[in-house]
Amino acid sequence: MPRVLTIEDDAVTAQEIVAELSSHGLDVDWADNGREGLAKAIAGGYDLITVDRMLPEVDGLTIVTTLRSLKIATPILMISALSDVDERVRGLRAGGDDYLTKPFASDEMAARVEVLLRRNSVPMTQTRLQVADLELDLISHEARRGESSLNLLPTEYKLLEYLMRHSGQVITRMMIFEEVWGYHFDPGTNLIDVHIGRLRKKIDPPGQAPLIRTVRGSGYAIAEPV
Repeated sequence: MPRVLTIEDDAVTAQEIVAELSSHGLDVDWADNGREGLAKAIAGGYDLITVDRMLPEVDGLTIVTTLRSLKIATPILMISALSDVDERVRGLRAGGDDYLTKPFASDEMAARVEVLLRRNSVPMTQTRLQVADLELDLISHEARRGESSLNLLPTEYKLLEYLMRHSGQVITRMMIFEEVWGYHFDPGTNLIDVHIGRLRKKIDPPGQAPLIRTVRGSGYAIAEPV
């Protein structure tokens, strides 16, 4: 069972995180201040850490930079009420793997944790992704479905790679825009939906079992046909 350390001084938020992650089968430990959280993180044994940006005694940014300076590579999800772009960039450059702003939806937080856990379990030497008869060569950047070669634009390729790396998981629009377009993209536009539509036309043509599905109110997923 994956172990998660949550460093959060607000008891209500911490209880929400612990309850949500526990419901997904994770073993969650809680530290309510930065000093205790840092000590637990250094002691190790965790598969992922969620850390609040603003903490008493030792702040979240210091925790992240300290862990990375000690060569501790445990995936870190930073959670903060500081939502402007500069703060997100600071958190990521300090060594955070993802950044979630408050207030947040519990299911999105859980989805981000699942993605980070899965990403950490994927060997870096992986050179090919496959979902059903859809294949993506990570070296040549060639995509095929069955016997047909797919002509993908660079953004379409990056979008497809992200979906395939997390096949079977629901990926929210916010997660897609942050991973594929970066923080300067406006999530209020329909750009993601347009690109998903174009990608569908290429990998899910008429006569083929559709692989990309829309999860209403949540986002998208790519998976083996049911």
